[in-house]
Amino acid sequence: MQSWIALNMTPGVGPRAATKLLERFGSADAVFHGRRAELESLRLRPETVDSILKREFHERAVQELERVKALGGDVLVIDDGTYPTMLREIDDPPIVLYVKGDWQACFDQPGIGVIGSRMCSTYGENASEMLARDLASRRLTIVSGLARGIDTAAHRGAIRGNGKTIAVIGTGIDSVYPKENTGLVREILAAGGCLVSQFPLGTPPLKDNFPYRNRIISGLSHGVLIVEASERSGSLITARLAMEQNREVMAVPGNITSSNSFGTNYLIKSGAKLVQQWQDVVAELPTEISASILPPKIDKVLAEEAIRQPELVPTDITNNELKIWELLNSDEPVHIDVLLESSGLSFGDLNTALVALDIRDLIRVLPGKHYARRL
Repeated sequence: MQSWIALNMTPGVGPRAATKLLERFGSADAVFHGRRAELESLRLRPETVDSILKREFHERAVQELERVKALGGDVLVIDDGTYPTMLREIDDPPIVLYVKGDWQACFDQPGIGVIGSRMCSTYGENASEMLARDLASRRLTIVSGLARGIDTAAHRGAIRGNGKTIAVIGTGIDSVYPKENTGLVREILAAGGCLVSQFPLGTPPLKDNFPYRNRIISGLSHGVLIVEASERSGSLITARLAMEQNREVMAVPGNITSSNSFGTNYLIKSGAKLVQQWQDVVAELPTEISASILPPKIDKVLAEEAIRQPELVPTDITNNELKIWELLNSDEPVHIDVLLESSGLSFGDLNTALVALDIRDLIRVLPGKHYARRL
C-alpha cells in the first residue's frame, strides 16, 4: 500500500507514466527498486527519476494513509480485489483511488454517469434530477462530478430516489469544490453514497485535474448520459472518453435555439441514444442488467400507455398552496411578482405558500426570486 500511495504522489507520474512503469516493473514496490537506466529508458522527467530513486514520498505515504483513515476514508490500489473492476479495464486507469462513504455498496450496483453544463437551464436541471431520481430508485448508481448545474442536480435526484450516488471529484477527498456543495456532500454520504478521487489529500481544484476526473466518471459507468452541453463543453470530452472505453453514450435533446443544447443535439445526430425517460437509459445497458429492471415486453399500445405519466396533483396542501403550484411549471421559472399578480394573494399569504411548497420539495427556488415546479 505504501509504495502505491508514494508512486501516486510522485510528481510526473500520471496515469500514463504509471501504466508504463507497471508494465515494465510489475508492481509499485518493484518500481522503487528499479535502476536509474531502466527508469530513464521510459522517458520520465529527470526529477521524477530522482524522486523514485530517493523514495522521497514513502514516509509521506504512511502519514497520508493515517490522515485518510482519520477522515473516515479508504485507499484502494489497482492490484487490490476491492478496486472497481470496470475502472481497472480502461486505458491508463488511476493506480490509487481515495474513497469516502459506502463505496462498496455504490460499486456493487451498475453505474450510470449523468453529466452536463455548469451553467444549465431550468429544463436541464429538472431533466437531470428527474432521470437520476428514476434511475437511482431502480438500484442504479448515479455517477457524476459534483460540479454546479447538471452534476449537482444528478446527485440530488439520486438522493431523492433513495438511491446511491458517487461524486468523482478533482480535489482531495478532504476538500469540497465548489464550496457551496459542502452541504450536498454531507447529504450524499448520509444517503449511502461516496466520494472518489485519484488525487492525494490537499490537492486543490486545478484545471488540469478535471479531464482525469472525467475519465473516472465514464470508467465507473456502463453508460454516460449528457443532459446539457455547449459546443465546447467538457461533457463532450467525457462522451468521447466513454466511447473510447466502449461505454454507451446517451443524450437528452434540447431546444435548438439554446447554446446549451448544441452538444447534446450534436451527439444525438452522431448516433448517441436519445433519452426522454429512464426506460431509454436502461434499454441501452447490458441485457443481464436491463432484464432485471425493465418489465417483460408487452403489446406496444399497452407499453406506451404504461410509460405515459399523468400529472400528479399534490395532496394535503392548502388552497393557496395549490393555487401557486398550478401557476408554476417545470420548464420556465416564474418571478414572484408574476405569482403575486396572477394569484391574487397578499404578499404574506404568497410567501407562506411558497415556503410550505419548498419545504415539501414540490417547487424549486431559483436565483432572482424565481420559482419552478419540481418534476
